Amino acid sequence: MEKDKGFVKKCIFAIPITFILKNENLGYNVIMEIYISNPGFVCSCGKSPEEFMKNLTSGNQNGISKARCDLVCENSDREFFVGKIQDEMLNSVEDKFATRFLQVLDTALDGVRSAVEKAVAKYGAERVAVCVGQCDNGSYLSFTNHKEFFTKGEFPADYDLKAQGADYPATYISKKFGLNGVSLSFATACSSSASAIIKGKELIKAGIADAVVAGGGDVDSDTVLLGFDSLEAVSHEKANPFSKNRSGITLGEGASFFVLSKDDIDGTGIVLAGTGESSDANHMTAPLADGSGAKQAMESALKDAGLEPSEIDYVNLHGTGTHLNDSMEGKGVDLVFGDYKVPCSTIKSMTGHTLGGAASLELAACFYAIKMQKLPVQAWDKVQDEEIPVLNIVSDSDCCKDKEIKICMSNSFAFGGCNASLIIKKA
Repeated sequence: MEKDKGFVKKCIFAIPITFILKNENLGYNVIMEIYISNPGFVCSCGKSPEEFMKNLTSGNQNGISKARCDLVCENSDREFFVGKIQDEMLNSVEDKFATRFLQVLDTALDGVRSAVEKAVAKYGAERVAVCVGQCDNGSYLSFTNHKEFFTKGEFPADYDLKAQGADYPATYISKKFGLNGVSLSFATACSSSASAIIKGKELIKAGIADAVVAGGGDVDSDTVLLGFDSLEAVSHEKANPFSKNRSGITLGEGASFFVLSKDDIDGTGIVLAGTGESSDANHMTAPLADGSGAKQAMESALKDAGLEPSEIDYVNLHGTGTHLNDSMEGKGVDLVFGDYKVPCSTIKSMTGHTLGGAASLELAACFYAIKMQKLPVQAWDKVQDEEIPVLNIVSDSDCCKDKEIKICMSNSFAFGGCNASLIIKKA
């Protein structure tokens, strides 16, 4: 662990414990707007913002296809529906550890290069930080290289465990852009990139950074697919969130990043208005069934933004398609919004559940909803589960065309009860 001017320069692993950051000249509670740049992203649901939103607003699930798991069990016939990124969409990476995960991150990062360069020009490289979230940073490398160890008695000469280090994604991003600010990695399961974005906001408000490259990503390895399947959480059909007929998640891969800054350096006119976190600590995988953990995160975000529930124009639901998540989230939304039936939907039935990248990718969908004035629809069979409060699920992209979309909330509820809620709005 290195230190620079009294602050931690690099943290190998960051967990979502809320802490107060202070500077002698700038208190944490100073009122300031935190602007967000145009996002950079990559996923199976589109190559450009226009294609991405075209698919999301039409409920197009063509990015979801079957993939075979044969890395762990050779010649396996196990297949799962996955939101897999086509290889030709990804950058080649000039790095000692040119993993698929770094290719995914690098491709998404290209979309914020301009904003990063503006931030460096305005603030200096030492004032631009990095906060990145992920879940699986290369578990497939363990299988391929350990297989060689067990058969030949030694690891391949080019195998280095650093490639799987929790800190390496943040290190890579700092190196890619020549940044010298604080560099942090986050692993809070499916809310990892939300944790990264929230910490980025705190770094700016504390005066430790003036801008932050924040977001996250993940790839779908066989270990992830088989691990979720062992929990009986993977749907063997395309995910059908909030339906009475839902049977689990469809996994996906992707990444998304923003540049957060105290000035509108990218000219978007959109701010990170509020953030909220809570921790159930209820169970290693199951959330609090009554939705109270989700409720606490959403209410904290609303309080932070100084908003009433009725002022939210759209909620991007976590919406995994598992029995427990959808039930508790539906209850949580009902507890917060009550009689105000806020338009809401989950995009995971089109993108797949991108795990550590889900929160930042879904915040990108909210960003484009505001910019393009269209809401993502939800791909599902529309069979209401009577055990879930009735939600105003968007099934037609024109459903709210008579109302301006100015403020969006995005929810991420992870294993271990790591709950996060983000609100963005027009400045």
